[in-house]
Amino acid sequence: MFHVLQEINWIAVLLAALASAVLGGLWFTVFFGKAYAFALGREGKPAEKPAPLFIAGPFVCGLITTVTMAVLIYALNIETLVDAILFGVIVGIGLLASTTVNTAINPNMPRPLLYGLISGSYFSLSGLIISIILVIMK
Repeated sequence: MFHVLQEINWIAVLLAALASAVLGGLWFTVFFGKAYAFALGREGKPAEKPAPLFIAGPFVCGLITTVTMAVLIYALNIETLVDAILFGVIVGIGLLASTTVNTAINPNMPRPLLYGLISGSYFSLSGLIISIILVIMK
């Protein structure tokens, strides 16, 4: 199984992880920043400078997700754009978004469904973008 790691296009992995990180940065600030703050119960509070963990952590997690998707794309022999889109939708919704919504459903999340909608839709789109990049650059 480790031979798969030699077959992966690591430049594609880095580009896909960066694309996901850029999308996430825009998603949770520019596109849905106010709604995201509301979902977290932080509306009206001044924006804080994020700690390094909140910048590096999501990138590292996104990189791990991207490597995992690259391994699965290789193992499943996904080569066409149509198959990449289908795979990205399945992983994005079936794994990434559903896990996000499940994580949000807890007593500590003030607005779990809104959080799940905002974050889950980001992860769905991110999974799709990662899949497309990985397959196009395979």
